[in-house]
Amino acid sequence: MKQNEANEVRTLKEQFTELKKKHPDAVIMFRGNDWYHFIGEDAKTASEVLGITLTRRTSDNEPTACFPCHALDTYLPRLIRAGKRVAICDDIVERKTTTKRCVSSDKTTID
Repeated sequence: MKQNEANEVRTLKEQFTELKKKHPDAVIMFRGNDWYHFIGEDAKTASEVLGITLTRRTSDNEPTACFPCHALDTYLPRLIRAGKRVAICDDIVERKTTTKRCVSSDKTTID
């Protein structure tokens, strides 16, 4: 979970929006616990390319998709072979310090 200067916790959607502005051509994957999550247009892309289920968040009707972390070696190469640039964002906060489920964009890897 990432905090801003005012020490407020940023939501996954806020972090996604910030990263998407910096890397608009990348498909952004957030790791949260045992899953990699996609939001918005990236969820639609992941669903089409990977054949995973596209769902919607109930709070804002935003498209989402995800796959289990143990399947990364299967799905990441598919995105790359499809010509997609991928940003992987990993949770770097210890679970005991927070109760909300959110991931940080501090460890973004762009290949």
